[in-house]
This record gives sequence, structure tokens and C-alpha cells, in this order.
Amino acid sequence: MKHQTLEQLQAIADVKPLAQSPVMTRRQRIERWAELLERHPGRCLGALAGTERLRLDARQAARADGSPISVALEDPLLKAAGLRNDTYGEALRFFELSDWQLHEIVCSCHVGATMQGKWAAARVRRTINGSRFLAWLRTVLLH
Repeated sequence: MKHQTLEQLQAIADVKPLAQSPVMTRRQRIERWAELLERHPGRCLGALAGTERLRLDARQAARADGSPISVALEDPLLKAAGLRNDTYGEALRFFELSDWQLHEIVCSCHVGATMQGKWAAARVRRTINGSRFLAWLRTVLLH
């Protein structure tokens, strides 16, 4: 095999850079996450403990092995779209969720220490299809 520089290759071939990361809308990212969880409906997933009681910095860094967020991180498409790790804070940023939306999906106060994939998928889908009125009401009552 003969090694050549990029400039040498461009002189003899049509060299194109790797494809850019896929552009996904918020809805597409959330739907993809739900689909990944639905692929293994009986999979036992780990919940994050007491996210509502953690200080902001601790909550942002919170993670659990085998959590619903970890399932998203296992997906090459979501990683290519920009998912960097499986922390609570990264899930908030990447999926553009409110703190309470993510809390409803991953916190142990709703499910105990573990949950099934189908349960987590339903919660993820609720962030897309859920009632805006209920979200507004929760915000008003809690602030």
C-alpha cells in the first residue's frame, strides 16, 4: 500500500470529507429514544436515585449504569447527532427536556430502583404527546 497525502489523493481522486452529523429535530431525537427503549420492552433499566433532591451540580452529573439515558447513548445515530454522555444534565440538553420531564422518565421516586424498557418508552413518548396544560400547571404550582 502506497501512502499519500490528502493533497496527492485529491489530484487523482474525488475526495470528500466524512458526512456531517445528522441534523435531528427535538421530536426526532425523542422518538428515536423511545424506539430504542421499545426494542427491548422487558429490559431491566436502572433508575437515577432522588434527582429532585440533588443539588443542581450533582443532578447535572447524575447517572446510573443501564439507565434509559444509557440506552440512548448506546445508539450510534444519537451519538452522531451530538449526545455526549449518559448524565442527567446531558439528557436535559440533548433532548431539550425540562427538569420535571426528565425526572418523570428516570427518577427512582416513580419506579423504584429499576424499570422496564416499555415503561420508560411510554414516559419518553409522553414528553412529546403529553398535555401542555399539565406541564404549565406543574410549573405554576411549583414556582
